[in-house]
Amino acid sequence: MSNVDFASLLCSRLCHDLVGPVGSIYNGVELLVDEDDPEMRAKCLDLLADSARQTANKLKFFRIAFGAAGGFGAQIDAREAKTALEGLFGDKRIALDWLVGPAALPKDAMKILLNLAMTAGDALLRGGRLNVAAEQRGATIELAVRAEGDRILLDPELKAALEGRTAFADLAPRAAAAFLVHTLVREAAAQVLVSEQEGALVFGVALASPPRQP
Repeated sequence: MSNVDFASLLCSRLCHDLVGPVGSIYNGVELLVDEDDPEMRAKCLDLLADSARQTANKLKFFRIAFGAAGGFGAQIDAREAKTALEGLFGDKRIALDWLVGPAALPKDAMKILLNLAMTAGDALLRGGRLNVAAEQRGATIELAVRAEGDRILLDPELKAALEGRTAFADLAPRAAAAFLVHTLVREAAAQVLVSEQEGALVFGVALASPPRQP
């Protein structure tokens, strides 16, 4: 796997997630140009505002979860990460419990935590509760994500990518975040623990040392 190949995979995932709200903005502008009725114009403006907010929220999250937010070798402020995660799931009937103790985490540790949270949140098909936790114990960073809901479905392809059972050549763009988690965890000489229970999905990672910074 080359860096270019993996970057292409992540770009495909980003385009897939952003095409919906960006397309809605385009449609809203088209409707607004041709519409004279005040009530319909107001609805068009509401559509534009909602789509623009969704796009901005996704970009804020992806900037931290996938990008180089904070610069190279930096830590990520936990409050910024919490706000980004809240924005990502703001319209999905998911209650977020943010239980991150440190005020900041090393960039790669935060990427692992946020991508696990996104994966768990996407598995809550009918909404539910998402517990996101991190704790520093000496030289160890413990990360945990727990999803609870009436219907939880973890895509087997995502689970395989998280656990390192998928060859890069067989990886689909939707599994890019899971593969990123596996790669970062592997480079930290750790592993992702996945537990699927009745009404709950749990991810856990114990990093024996701060993750490698780019």
